[in-house]
Amino acid sequence: MTTTQPAWARRMKRERALRGWTQKECVRRLRFEAPRELPDDDTLLTNWKRWESGRVHPDLEYQRVIASMFGTVSAAMFADPRSPHAVLTSAVGDADTPGLLARIRASAVDRATLEAMRLTVDRLCADYPSVPSHQLLIEARGWLGRVGDLLEHRVTLEQHRELLSISGTLALLVGCLEMDAGASTRAEATRRSALELGTEADDRDVIGWSHEMTAWFALTRGDYAAVLRAVEAGTEAAGNRGVSVQLHAQAAKAWSRIGDRGKVEVSLDRGRRLLEGLPVPDDLDHHFKVDPAKFDYYAMDVYRKVGEDGRADALADEVLSRVTDWSGRVIAPMRAAEANITKGVVAARADDLEGAVTYGQMALEGDRKSLPSLLMVSQELGETLISRYPRESLTREYVDELRELGESTST
Repeated sequence: MTTTQPAWARRMKRERALRGWTQKECVRRLRFEAPRELPDDDTLLTNWKRWESGRVHPDLEYQRVIASMFGTVSAAMFADPRSPHAVLTSAVGDADTPGLLARIRASAVDRATLEAMRLTVDRLCADYPSVPSHQLLIEARGWLGRVGDLLEHRVTLEQHRELLSISGTLALLVGCLEMDAGASTRAEATRRSALELGTEADDRDVIGWSHEMTAWFALTRGDYAAVLRAVEAGTEAAGNRGVSVQLHAQAAKAWSRIGDRGKVEVSLDRGRRLLEGLPVPDDLDHHFKVDPAKFDYYAMDVYRKVGEDGRADALADEVLSRVTDWSGRVIAPMRAAEANITKGVVAARADDLEGAVTYGQMALEGDRKSLPSLLMVSQELGETLISRYPRESLTREYVDELRELGESTST
């Protein structure tokens, strides 16, 4: 009787094979990652074989050491697939919207009202990865206006600060959605409003994410110096919060495009170490919470950019394995798109033109897109195709699709 090997065990074997390491070499390297003296080599090798076969699950200490050795975080590498029950029970619930609206119209600002409003905002942020952007933008702007109206009423200092924080989070969401649609000028104005609201509320998360948005905006327009300035300002303001993980990832992306491989690894490692020490968010879909699995998504981008095709391709497979639910529905289409682009670039470099274009076209499908980010990575595939297959009709067709998509954006 055979059993299905767990995903984490398959990944251990694949990560080892990508680096050309033997199991004995992995045991030796574990010692450099561990914070304490480990058992003798024979014991460790026996344990490694059990782990890699999937017969024994590493304990938390070894999970962290193994993940560190392979350049990821334990909550991403050893996460169990989310069951339908887990998804349903962990999802952000919807507030009693009619009742909440009635309280807002009556200017009834109490703790229950504020908690219901925060729950509603969290639900909107959790909808970001999958709900059509125009639909979510209308809803988020509507709530931003309602919260703004409450700020005009007499409230306590604590209530005022909470309303400012809620407004700041909504402004972040609206700005991201505007940027996704290609409306960069409006998105920047909204981002600045979010920064002002976060500063007035002294909400370090809102402040940090507003700087992260600056880094994202700058990355898509190729201003890598501005990315690094935003990362410095954001990490200084946010400290050891989840947003700083994403800021370090933006720095790694910038350094990969500048061409400084050493600083790429430094930035990734800073983000990885911080993320490893943070608790896993209750809601993995919330746009302003850093899902540990997202670290593989960050690393995928930079390894593709620096030409480590094997690692980039393996990470793309990891990303794609997590972007569908139990029914096969794609729940993170923007991550899936960038993973497909990565596989397309790898295929193009491996002289598989048809496969490269197929992956590239898959990335352009679907209604939920972040146009600036998608164009940035898709153009990388287009440039690879042009450099390798300049006279092929498939290259021309794909480049024409990119050109049409670029022309559809607004500013």
